Amino acid sequence: MLSVSVVVPIFNEFENIPLLHQRLTESLVELGRDYEILLVDDGSRDGSAEALRALAASDPHAKIIRFRRNYGQTAAMQAGLQMATGDVIVTMDGDLQNDPSDIRMMLDKIDEGYSVKTRF
Repeated sequence: MLSVSVVVPIFNEFENIPLLHQRLTESLVELGRDYEILLVDDGSRDGSAEALRALAASDPHAKIIRFRRNYGQTAAMQAGLQMATGDVIVTMDGDLQNDPSDIRMMLDKIDEGYSVKTRF
């Protein structure tokens, strides 16, 4: 069974972090697969860094990458993608614009033999 890495850029999302983590964890545990959640703090100034540190201390699935300053979503996403160890990488927004429960639908399609092809 394929393992999953979820990469989430975070910038000043202090208020969203608890719900984001809860919803991601619920959805990922239901899958019954190995998983990790990579939360990339893109230089937040609102207490997000402290909230993420506390989260990582309480959840071994949560991994934190922290930028000293804001480099932008693209750099944060790239850092998360480089650190991801899962067979499948899912990217999401930190404000739950993407529904974590949709991860199952994507993985079901992959399990059926569908694939995403990229060209570099």
